[in-house]
Amino acid sequence: MKFSRQTTLRSQATVTGVGVHSGLPVSLTLGPAPVDAGFIFVRTGLDGSDREVVATADAVIATEFATVLGDREGPLVSTAEHVLAALRGMGVDNATIEVDGAEVPIMDGSAAAFVAAIDQAGIVTQPGVRRFIQVLKPVQVKIGEAVGELRPFAGGFRAEVEIDFTNQVIGRQTFSFDLSPEGFRREVARARTFGCMSDVARLWGAGFALGASFDNTVVFDEARLLNAEGLRYADECARHKVLDVIGDLALAGLPLLGSYRSVRGGHKLNNAVLKALLTDRSAWRVVESETARRPARGHVEAGAGTVGGLVAPAYGPDVS
Repeated sequence: MKFSRQTTLRSQATVTGVGVHSGLPVSLTLGPAPVDAGFIFVRTGLDGSDREVVATADAVIATEFATVLGDREGPLVSTAEHVLAALRGMGVDNATIEVDGAEVPIMDGSAAAFVAAIDQAGIVTQPGVRRFIQVLKPVQVKIGEAVGELRPFAGGFRAEVEIDFTNQVIGRQTFSFDLSPEGFRREVARARTFGCMSDVARLWGAGFALGASFDNTVVFDEARLLNAEGLRYADECARHKVLDVIGDLALAGLPLLGSYRSVRGGHKLNNAVLKALLTDRSAWRVVESETARRPARGHVEAGAGTVGGLVAPAYGPDVS
């Protein structure tokens, strides 16, 4: 038996696009980071030196339209959730994320481009033991009609999302997902951000969503879907909410062992539940995952290990 090891990226990979709110061009480069570094955003293109912020719950300074990270000097990078979801979803523990603008590029509104960048860079094992935050008791937050709760769960990390929109084309949708790199790539990564045409028009009028288009947003009016290409999944809206959950909860700093359920949730609720968990030191502990031996003849597969009686996924192969 051996401990599951941390992972990082083998090399750098760059994607370019526009910011969903500014509409301005922006480049993002994923790269390696040391053991125990976590996810480090490096904001370049500023007057003077670059500024860094570690992607943790304490760095969140706004959640109104996206998850915004910053420091004492102010905001550094917005719309961080999709790239964070890709890194956590694909089993990366440590990475640098260089951004030369105020927003992570929206790409096609999903995490697919970031998954492709991770594939291009490659994933490698590091000597550090992989650690997890294990949820020990339920933690719940209510914000108006929205409810979010983290609970203990014996199978790694599960997200259960329910949305219920007055727009009847979207309506009520549910989606449950047990996190694994293969499942994330297949079931969640391609789910795009979405909205109603009336909301988009209102945001445009307020100076937001200037980069939003049918190329990066699933848009509905009161009667139909407006995107000519249609949906990627029948429940794409609920799946995108799961994508957001994975990205927002990546701000725990370590992979979570627990189950998260949200009803009518969003970035604000996700962040509030995470902060409520981390504030209550009786609600969690840090544990290490021991994985099963790899099969012989060089075959590599994601394994499972025992953590205090729990079964924990390996969150990715030892080599890539």
